[in-house]
Amino acid sequence: MFSVSLGDDGALLRPLEPWHAAEFLAHIDRGREHIGRFIGLPDRVGDLESARAFLISYAGRAAADTGRLYGIWLDDRLVGGVLFRTMDVAMGTAEAGCWLEPSAVGKGLVTRAVRAIIDWAVEERGIHRVEWQAASGNTASIAVARRLGMTRDGVLRESYPHRGERHDMEVWSVLAPEWRAARG
Repeated sequence: MFSVSLGDDGALLRPLEPWHAAEFLAHIDRGREHIGRFIGLPDRVGDLESARAFLISYAGRAAADTGRLYGIWLDDRLVGGVLFRTMDVAMGTAEAGCWLEPSAVGKGLVTRAVRAIIDWAVEERGIHRVEWQAASGNTASIAVARRLGMTRDGVLRESYPHRGERHDMEVWSVLAPEWRAARG
């Protein structure tokens, strides 16, 4: 099976696939409140059927080359994920995102995992611009964008309705030449 080591702590990044539905649901249940503070994933995944449907939707995106979904495992336990929510290879653009359960916070897992998928997108798929969107109140997600060397493009004021409240969304990005220069 494909997996990428995320460092000396044994963390692994690997595809999150439909056959992981029960493990994925258990993971979401462990972090439901934490994960759902800024993203709607826990609202979409409430039972085994919806967990499987979500994973199947990303399997379809991978097959169509329009998105990807990866899990982060630590000590053989699914603790988070990263994804390309959108990916347009012809246009050379992709939007990356993430989530993490509380037990895995503060270990650098998301930064390392997103770095791995951006490397792949830029070097293997020819993506020119990787975008990152985060609610302005999501300081952890914004910190990831900064650690990855992304540039803040702007704020989409009250553009994101979530759980009855409208949030400002910050848009961050990195371009392939910038990514390569920072990595080289």
